This record gives sequence, structure tokens and C-alpha cells, in this order.
Amino acid sequence: MKIILRKLKTFFTNIENQIAFYPSIIAVLGVLFAFIMIYLENLGASKYFRNNIPLLVLDNADTARALLGVFIGGLISLMVFSFSMVMVLLNQASNSFSPRILPGLISNRRHQLVLGLYIATLLYCIFILVSIEPTADKDKIPGFSVLISIFLTVFCLAAFVYFIHSISQSIQINNILENIYDSSKSRLNKLIDTQNGNPVVFPETEQWKKYNSDRSGYLQTIAMDALIEIASEHKTKFKILVAKGNFILDGVPLLLSEKELDEKVAKEALSTFIFAKGELIHNNYVLAFKQITEITVKAMSPGINDPGTALNAIDYLTELLALRMLKKDTNIYTKDDTPIVYETSISFKELLYNVMASIRLYCKHDIIIIQKLMVMFKYLQYQHCVDKSYKESIVHEIKTLAREASSSLSNQSDKDVLHNYLKDFDINLGNGS
Repeated sequence: MKIILRKLKTFFTNIENQIAFYPSIIAVLGVLFAFIMIYLENLGASKYFRNNIPLLVLDNADTARALLGVFIGGLISLMVFSFSMVMVLLNQASNSFSPRILPGLISNRRHQLVLGLYIATLLYCIFILVSIEPTADKDKIPGFSVLISIFLTVFCLAAFVYFIHSISQSIQINNILENIYDSSKSRLNKLIDTQNGNPVVFPETEQWKKYNSDRSGYLQTIAMDALIEIASEHKTKFKILVAKGNFILDGVPLLLSEKELDEKVAKEALSTFIFAKGELIHNNYVLAFKQITEITVKAMSPGINDPGTALNAIDYLTELLALRMLKKDTNIYTKDDTPIVYETSISFKELLYNVMASIRLYCKHDIIIIQKLMVMFKYLQYQHCVDKSYKESIVHEIKTLAREASSSLSNQSDKDVLHNYLKDFDINLGNGS
């Protein structure tokens, strides 16, 4: 039963980020609301308002049909235009920045709610129009329902104005970077707050039993509470062999167990690993570094040639790296002060290397970007960190970047600027340091 519930949770987590999820739900609500209004009309709602507040109720069937027909045609045009703008937004963002940012734009709740409102109002108007009888007398004309459709259509027009404003803001690179940064910062702060302050020693795992993945996909997240509960219940410990965000192939070693598990328990333990065909920052902060790095690289490519965007992206990378220095490389979960689950995660050294390896290739010839990176490293050197090796990794990347840049810069003035920055780090490339 727990496995089924976990799979259902995974299913809803995945479809929640689809562009059609919320519009579909709101559309169903619009249909239900239409049937409720039809039911109220049969009870005499329009007749009651016609007798008490006649100004609010239409009493002409032809006028009601004409209004609803205009609303339906207008809403279809509005909806087509809005969907077209979303597609243009996604295409432009993919070409100008990075395809990796598309899931974040698609899952924008505000745009989904606006599109859902259009569809719900459209369906409402259609069902109310169908409910008008050809030979209906004045008391059977759904005048109050038509009045509701007028209010809904006006609300759709207001939502369209908001949609235009929101979508024009969404495509701006500063807002894209800000959203990526905020999501990653939130995830990192959560991990930093939950990490154990005292050093925890995890036992050796060479003789532990290995369990392989039973499916493929991106390891999106892990139901850690459930995995800890399984380990505690069966008096064992687990070591997770792969980091979140990696693409896992069927049959690849995924989990180590201190004790051998029977088939049912092993299946239950493997079910705590939640796979998906895409990646989301709120589950894996590393994706934010990948996205910002790709935006930087794309901006410096010959086809885009936008150093200003690259400079902005490096600013956000600087803040995220400084925050990452407060997080330990190892994630060990305990229960009653006993280590019970070891989670493999990407180290700071590996993360910094992956970021810089891509940036160096496209930016080593641009002294402005090199200056910005040196300022970033200087800032990181003065930040608090939970492990001294983090500072060593920073120095190593400074030396690597300096060597690459020194061999790529042809102007002596640019080289002098580079060497002046290296003096702040006590690095002299001339003596091979």
C-alpha cells in the first residue's frame, strides 16, 4: 500500500509541472459551475432576480444567445493568442538562453491559472448557450447565468492584461536568473538548516549488499523519511550510491544495505527513489548551477555575443557558490544519534570544476569576464566555509583559469591586468605555481 501511495505521489508531482495540469482542473471546475447554474436556473434563480432586481437579468433569448456567441468567439481568439505567446516565449528562451530553463517557465503557476480561466469561462458560456431553449418563455431564459458570463468575460480581459505584463517580464534574463537563484537558494538553505552540526562517522560499506535500479530516469528526489523508516524497522543501514539529478539506467547499482533484504523489503526501499524525465530546481539545487552556467556560456557564444548577460549570471553564481560553501559535501541522516542513511552528493570541488570548465572554454579570451571571475574568487576566498578543502579548490580553479587566460590573451595590457589580480592571491604563473 505504501508503494502504491508513493507512486501516486510521484505521478502527481510529475504532472503538476505540466503546462496543461492546472488549466485542465480549472476547466473541469468551469463545467461543474455551468451545471450548477443550470440547476439553479431550473429552480427559478433568474425568475427570482427578475422579480426583485430586474436590471440584473436579461429577458430576451436572442440577446442572450448573441452575447454568449460573441463571448465564445472572443475567448477562443484570446486563448489562441495567449497560447501562441507562451510558445513564442518558450522558443525565444530556448534559443537565447538555455533549453534547461523551459521546465521552470512551463510550470509558471500564474500563466497556467490565466489559461485555465480562459478555458473555464469558454466552456461555461458554451453550456449556458446550449441550455437556452429555442421556444423558451421569459421565465425560462437563464438571464442570471448570462450576467455571470459577462462578469467572467470582463475578468478574463483583466487577466489577459495581466498575462501580457507577466509574460513580458518572464522573458527578461534578469527575472529568469532571479527565479533560478531564489529556487536554488531556498533549497540550499533548507539543506543547510537540516545538516548535522557535529561530525558523523559512517561505517565501511565494502561488504554490504548491493541493489540495482529497477527503472531508468532522472533521480529527482528520495523519500528520505520512508527510507529511514525502512532502515530502522529492519535494523539496517543504507548508502545511496548516486547523486540526485543524475540519469540512472535500469540495472545500475543504486543502493547498498548493511543487511541482506528480502525481495519485498528491497522493492519497498527502491520505491523511495523518485524518478522523472526532467529536472526541477526545488528538488536539486545543482540544476541551478547548470542552468546559470549554460546561460553564461550561451551569452558568450559567437551567435549570441552578450557579455552583459554573462556578467549578470556570474553575479548569481557568486552568491550561490558562497551559500554552497556553508553546506557539507556529505549527507548523513541519523535516527537517535545513530547514522542510518548515507546520501551521495556532488562535492563542492566537483561542482566548482563543472561550472568553471564550461565557462573557461568560452570566456578565457575576454578580459572583462576574466576580471569578473577573479572578483568572484576573491569574494569566495573571504567567505566562511565548513571545510578547508573548499578554499583549496578555489585556489586550484584560479590557477587553472589564469593559465588558460594567459595563453589566450594576445594583448599585453590584458595580461598585465590578469597578473595584477593574481598578486592578490599570491599566485605567480611565471614560477609554475
